[in-house]
Amino acid sequence: MADTTMGSTGARPTLFLRNATGLVKAWSTFDAFVYSFWSVNLITLGLYGMSYVYWVPDGQLLAAILIFGVLTTFLVITYAMLVSVMPRTGGDYAWQSRVLGGGLGFVLSITGWWFTLFLWAPIYANILNVQFFLPLAYTLGWSNVAMFFTSHNGIFVSCLIVLAFVSVVVTLGMETYARIQKICFWIGIVGLAVVCGLLVFASQSDFQNAFNREATSLFGAPANAYQATIDAGTKAGYAPHDFGFFSFGPIFLVLPFLAFYLLWPNWGATLYGEVRGAKDIRKPFWSMFWGLWVTIGMVAIVLLLIVKTMGWQFYNAANAAWYGGTAPVGTWPYPVMFAGWLVDNKLFQALLIIVMGLWFFGWAGTLFLSSTRVIFAAAFDRVLPSWAASVSAKRRVPYGSLALMIAPSVVVSAVWAYKPDFQSVFLDATAVLALTFFATVIAAIILPWRRKDLYEASSIARYKVAGIPAITIVGVVTGLFLLFMLYQWSFNPDNLYGTSFQKTLNSVWYFVATYVVAVVIYVAARIYRSRQGIDLTRIHHEIPVE
Repeated sequence: MADTTMGSTGARPTLFLRNATGLVKAWSTFDAFVYSFWSVNLITLGLYGMSYVYWVPDGQLLAAILIFGVLTTFLVITYAMLVSVMPRTGGDYAWQSRVLGGGLGFVLSITGWWFTLFLWAPIYANILNVQFFLPLAYTLGWSNVAMFFTSHNGIFVSCLIVLAFVSVVVTLGMETYARIQKICFWIGIVGLAVVCGLLVFASQSDFQNAFNREATSLFGAPANAYQATIDAGTKAGYAPHDFGFFSFGPIFLVLPFLAFYLLWPNWGATLYGEVRGAKDIRKPFWSMFWGLWVTIGMVAIVLLLIVKTMGWQFYNAANAAWYGGTAPVGTWPYPVMFAGWLVDNKLFQALLIIVMGLWFFGWAGTLFLSSTRVIFAAAFDRVLPSWAASVSAKRRVPYGSLALMIAPSVVVSAVWAYKPDFQSVFLDATAVLALTFFATVIAAIILPWRRKDLYEASSIARYKVAGIPAITIVGVVTGLFLLFMLYQWSFNPDNLYGTSFQKTLNSVWYFVATYVVAVVIYVAARIYRSRQGIDLTRIHHEIPVE
């Protein structure tokens, strides 16, 4: 950990690790928009997250999505303001450590962005399985391949594929990754247009016939599998209700489910030190805002088309039957796969799944890219070892930070694959990230007073309502929104989300342990650096250099 950066041997070390981060502003505002768009991914995260909302039978899904979008817009405004005040690599870590203090900032941000994110590697792999490998294998008649990817070995292999792909695209550098995500973006949009076109021009009877045909052909389901799926979903506990039914209260119970995909338009906030012009509040705001609302617009269209062509009862019943283990079709009810069945051609169906698979591969880099910048920033502040902030000369990639994401992810993936009981630990992964955001929101609320020097030197100081700083107002609204979901996840009396404290002790103890580990790391770093003559408190009061 010897990491003095200037002077001769024995010279007093500089404040930060280096005189500059070594990272470059490689992204445009559009690149940041695409990253935000992928972070609230309609296909990979959206379809997966919405497959659980049948648990709130009276919750009007479209209304809940619109309300969630409005409330998340306050989160976007809060983060855009913070980016404008301090457009630095590390995002949540940089803001929390400079406003709340180094210890709190490190513990709260590193737990969310490091210790929690490597838990997401198997979650990404599971999505890759149910939305790519399995549908493609079943479509092509490769039943042995499908069986492999549902086995322990297959699950672990899918995790390794995700880790390998993500590692490669991250090590290619920000510019190359931007090109990859844009290619996936444009081709993926074309694929979505094809899916929507199929649903627009087909009737519900067309879909029923296609579903019955393919369910029998591919899975050996009995005749009239469409109605059998509805019956199986009802048997599994789904309470049929009309799509247009509206009851205000249940809508809010849907919101914590939607957080699985709609809470992340600010996912790229840790990268804005590498986005050109980020100090102008309009650029981070519009990139996150449109990433969120373009997705919501697409969700609304897809949802209405599912209701029109597949049928609202069928959509919910198919999900309920799958999770209840009673589905006549032996694969996760992937709407893209079902839409492809409207064309009686296996090659077309396979190509559609492959093209729509780009929604996964364009999104997959979000698994590590944002987290590496938080780890990098903590190492640059000398809390973590200096090698974690090492940057390659050509591509400007923090390989040390990436290694700290990959190594634990391999271990966690193996445990996930071979010890299914361990999977209960993952239940609070979304909640811990929301708690990380909540800590940043608290920093935003008190910023005008806690760090008056930063606030008054920024462009957002002129935004006030009745004399109250706008960042404080939007922060309070955002904080209440996050607190509501944290309460529901933790204390919902019916354990609606499967995450109530009393029911998920394994998950609770795991995350408590991660916070303890983070505290130990920080205390150890503070003692070690103090012996080197380095004051972490002073470092965390200064603005990180670019």
